[in-house]
Amino acid sequence: MLASNAPVGSNTVAVNTRITPGGLWAVLFGMRDDVDLVIVGLGSGGMTAAQFAVELGRTVVVAERHRVGGDCLWTGCVPSKALIASARVAHHLRHADRFGLPTSDAPIDLSAVWRRVRAVREEIASGDDDPARFRAMGIDLALGEARLTGPNEVTITATDGSTRQVCAGLILLCAGSRPTVPDVPGLVEAGYLTSETIFELDDVPPRLVMVGGGPIAIELAQACHRLGIDVTVLQRAPTILPRDEPELVALLRHQLDAEGVVIHTGVEVVRVDPGPVVVGVADGVEQRWPTDGIVVAAGRTPNLEALGLEAVGVDANAQGVVVDERMRSTVPSIYAAGDVAGRQLFTHAATYQAVRALRDAWFPGKGKADSIIPWATFTDPELAHAGMTAAEAADEFGEDAVVVHRWSLEHNDRAHADGSTGAIVLVEHQRRIGSRIVGAHILAETAGELIGELTLAIEQERSVSQLGSVVHVYPTIATSIQQLGGAAATQTAIRYRWLMKATGAGRRTGGT
Repeated sequence: MLASNAPVGSNTVAVNTRITPGGLWAVLFGMRDDVDLVIVGLGSGGMTAAQFAVELGRTVVVAERHRVGGDCLWTGCVPSKALIASARVAHHLRHADRFGLPTSDAPIDLSAVWRRVRAVREEIASGDDDPARFRAMGIDLALGEARLTGPNEVTITATDGSTRQVCAGLILLCAGSRPTVPDVPGLVEAGYLTSETIFELDDVPPRLVMVGGGPIAIELAQACHRLGIDVTVLQRAPTILPRDEPELVALLRHQLDAEGVVIHTGVEVVRVDPGPVVVGVADGVEQRWPTDGIVVAAGRTPNLEALGLEAVGVDANAQGVVVDERMRSTVPSIYAAGDVAGRQLFTHAATYQAVRALRDAWFPGKGKADSIIPWATFTDPELAHAGMTAAEAADEFGEDAVVVHRWSLEHNDRAHADGSTGAIVLVEHQRRIGSRIVGAHILAETAGELIGELTLAIEQERSVSQLGSVVHVYPTIATSIQQLGGAAATQTAIRYRWLMKATGAGRRTGGT
């Protein structure tokens, strides 16, 4: 290998000739592998990057310490959405009279629901996420703990204690994250659940307290309540889902309240007493919530500890590996993507960032990971977000330069037919050179499906009026995007109506 001292701004991946003592031993006895790419972690980002790399003809080793598929398959997106699907059916059965059908209050076998959740995971794990599938692609999958032992060297320790050293021109860290557990006295002694353990239950507690009010907590709270579990949400912030558009959060909160989900905001959980009883303080007053189970959903912590970052000079902080806009760490040969990089903690963000990292390393130019990352909270209705909230835009551009467009689904025929509700909020920055959408927010049954169109509109700096010219299928919820755009275009036409051609009774209005 040739040494390279490429600066951080270079597009050349640095290959370092320094060999650790263990690496020298491995080289002398033929125990060291040289490949193009080592990926640490075969979750969503790692799987996409590995497949992309082998399709480009690169040699790839992937180290995975637990299960292929990562958090998304085993503890996050897949099981939570399977649970939400069962909860939605239960809710429809209970309220079937809204659709002219008989209702059903039959008792719900929670154990059967949880078994279905695990069956959905196993179905995916034995298909697209099967380790054999990746090995068949030509990916060298090594099961074990990976540690950086040089700028271009990874040592993988298997469960039997054996080690393997791999040298690569590029290292991509996709090690993910885990639930953050707050330091609350009595919590450990009382026992608690997280997204990593709640789906493994055989006996589901009849009462749950959710500590946290972000997407994970709110999705689980509504789903569990619809399945007959008594749920209380304790959120430290003054609102649930604080990163989303406040007026749509308020509409969702109204829906959750109407269903009977108990939500307390502004609560600082101070301890857990035997029982267990969760004790919190709100407005200076101590309150107590007896429960059968505590679900901690208070954020995520990047999996950094076992990676050996400091020894090779990779900077990190509480959010994760420090990366630039190209997903490179402070060591040019080492990139990071997904939760471990601490930017946007979503499956789709991880896959996007991982591919952009490889594009930056292997192709001419710079592969910046600068696209807008939308997200959705999969409550019913769903709450989707792309770009800025109205408040963020006002802070960035000034209130006088921001227009907020709103459209209620009360004006949507499909919503009436489906018995659904919601709204769309678009945030527009008005400039001398033309207006552009900078934020899009949807509360609707299919908000997660709809937000992609508006994300593209933000990326392409389209105006709200331009959305009115995109013809949508009727009747769909998406029609409201066209309606909102049409309303904005109509307002523009009204301002310029003095340009209209004069027409009168009996006067020709067409032809020449």
